[in-house]
Amino acid sequence: MKLKKLSLRVRIFFAMILLVLIASVLIAAVTIYQYNEEARDYHEERLQRKEKAIISDINYVIKETTYPVETEKIPLIFKEEIYRIAEIHSLRINLYDLDGTLMITSKASFSNDSIYQCIDTDVINALANTAERRYVIKNSRNGEIFQSSYKYIYDARSKPLAILNLPYLENDDFLNKELNEFLERLGYAYLFMMLLAIVLALLLSKYITSTLKTIADKINQTRLEKRNKKIDIGSSSEEISTLVNSYNSMIDELEESAVKLATSEREQAWREMAKQVAHEIKNPLTPMRLSIQSFQRKFDPEDENIHQKLDEYTKTLIQQIDTMSSIAAAFSNFAKMPAQQNESLNVTNIVKLALDIFSEDYISFVSEDHEVQANFDRTQLIRVVTNLVKNSIQAIGHQTESPKIEVRVSVHDDMVKIKVNDNGSGISEENEDKIFEPKFTTKTSGMGLGLAMVKNIVETYKGSITFTSQEGQGTTFIVTFPKL
Repeated sequence: MKLKKLSLRVRIFFAMILLVLIASVLIAAVTIYQYNEEARDYHEERLQRKEKAIISDINYVIKETTYPVETEKIPLIFKEEIYRIAEIHSLRINLYDLDGTLMITSKASFSNDSIYQCIDTDVINALANTAERRYVIKNSRNGEIFQSSYKYIYDARSKPLAILNLPYLENDDFLNKELNEFLERLGYAYLFMMLLAIVLALLLSKYITSTLKTIADKINQTRLEKRNKKIDIGSSSEEISTLVNSYNSMIDELEESAVKLATSEREQAWREMAKQVAHEIKNPLTPMRLSIQSFQRKFDPEDENIHQKLDEYTKTLIQQIDTMSSIAAAFSNFAKMPAQQNESLNVTNIVKLALDIFSEDYISFVSEDHEVQANFDRTQLIRVVTNLVKNSIQAIGHQTESPKIEVRVSVHDDMVKIKVNDNGSGISEENEDKIFEPKFTTKTSGMGLGLAMVKNIVETYKGSITFTSQEGQGTTFIVTFPKL
């Protein structure tokens, strides 16, 4: 779950719990680090104390011995005393000559693998170059840490006699036990703090967000079309009071804006209705004009079929007048204009009749069946076809040398398809997504409602309208709707 999707109350709760967890982890880490540092200092100081005490005993033995105080006599001088000193201080003692060769050790029995017979040259050089004539090596073996100190032993005239080596094992069992006991107690304390933090976090987050929830509920209930109540909260923080006052001021401004908006919306609705009605009336006027102009051009009193042609022109005009009448009748119901009148009709004949009003000779009609029955409003089907053909004519314009518009009617799986194909200018990619939007047009004239109206009519009959287009090559619109 993303943090941005969490509520403020949950964020406050998790923040407090996370703060306690981070504090507990940090304190535990600091405690462990402090214990490790104290253990390290303890072992270093303990080794120094034992080393100092052992050297004091060694100096006493050297002072009381009857042997000559020489490096070669060290094994004889400490033949028995080295065991006594090692037992008193509970530490193994090794004595090397000045070249780093082992002379005597307090270990009763040993093998060549258990103790180094010679000191490394690097250790002897480091020991000789230190001001204190003391050098300590620290290493680990089998999970245990060992220190090994090297220090010169001097005679009464401060002449080096031998090198004292004290191997020291850092035994942390006691310190680790204390650390574990402390961490256990700390864990209990933090478990109690965690439970307390959870309770406090719930109460605090609820207290902080309760007022905000009241404000949020009021804001969610705010509506432009009704009178909204102001928020009245008794005691609250300064920030909450500021928020409440801002909301109440907004309510006052909202009421003023609502009145202005309602007036503006009514005016806009009348403007849109006027545009739509003008567009709807213009659709039948165009074919009426074309029909009258065609009749005027082709009128011949001597033609023997003059009465038949006059009858066809009259039917076309009456049909368009009926369309205008339906528009006028539906003017009071803007959303359903024009009213639908479903009827079973022959789509082939209706489409052919709709094409008769166009005088362009490059318009062709093809129908795979002579009779395609479907339930559709006669007037609206004519409007669909005439709008699509008019768009194709306008797309062709005067730029195409061999203009061509083909209208095809077919049936596929109980679905009627009307395909209008032209070789006009096509539709650009940037306009493809807007082509069915109301009031969108690429022409210098027109309201841009034609294709939007066609789409609305087709979808009313549970159909669909799609198109394919290549800019500069032409466009194909396909209208599909159920037969019954």
